[in-house]
Amino acid sequence: MTKIFSSLLFLLFITGWELFCNISGVSKLIIPAPSEIGIVLWDGLYRGYLWLHIWVTSLEMALGLIIGCSIGFISGLVLAENKFLRDLLWPYILASQVIPKLALGPLFIIWFGFGMTSTVVITALICFFPLLENTFTGVQYIPPEKRELFRMFRASKLQTLIKLKIPHGLPTILAGIRVSVVLALVGAVVGEFLSGQKGLGATIIAAQGMMDSALMFAVFVIITIVGLVFYFVATVVESFLLRHHKEGTFNGKY
Repeated sequence: MTKIFSSLLFLLFITGWELFCNISGVSKLIIPAPSEIGIVLWDGLYRGYLWLHIWVTSLEMALGLIIGCSIGFISGLVLAENKFLRDLLWPYILASQVIPKLALGPLFIIWFGFGMTSTVVITALICFFPLLENTFTGVQYIPPEKRELFRMFRASKLQTLIKLKIPHGLPTILAGIRVSVVLALVGAVVGEFLSGQKGLGATIIAAQGMMDSALMFAVFVIITIVGLVFYFVATVVESFLLRHHKEGTFNGKY
């Protein structure tokens, strides 16, 4: 029932938007009607010139997500297991995240040039911290009785990490991945604003130069769909892993 009301709310919003544009006479340069946006979107997909930009942004997003999450996951484990490194490196990691990635864009362009590499680096940096923080938190807070059980069985630190800490912290780690998925799309589009020659962000900049508001809104729609697809995939993977987690990934054996 909730999904029906949600769909009706969306239809009501689109209808009201269309009526407002037709009745008010507002310039389509300011607010294009949904019908005009739909025509531009269909034309771009049918003729094929939008597909390349969708592919480029999706690839940049996926690469940045994989690189950033991988480094963030490993870093979170290392910092959680090594107090000396945690005390030594944490202030610098935190300071690096305070600096807006948009401000670092010109520097990345100098280092990596225009194009995909700079965008992937920006995306990876944005995805890095949420997974580091969630991994660190997830593997740190383990029930004392479970820690004691592993001590009784004389499990090594590596066995305790793999068999106890990571499985126990899996929900928190996967939540960090979901957050990173959303931020990855933001990073990819923002990176294309600065250095992209192709991609959905670059298309928005090109549409702005042509004063084509309908194309900008059409790209917004595509960005939303791409983000929802990636987020859906992340939730499916999370549900699969947590299903096994609930069935007893941690069973006291090592």
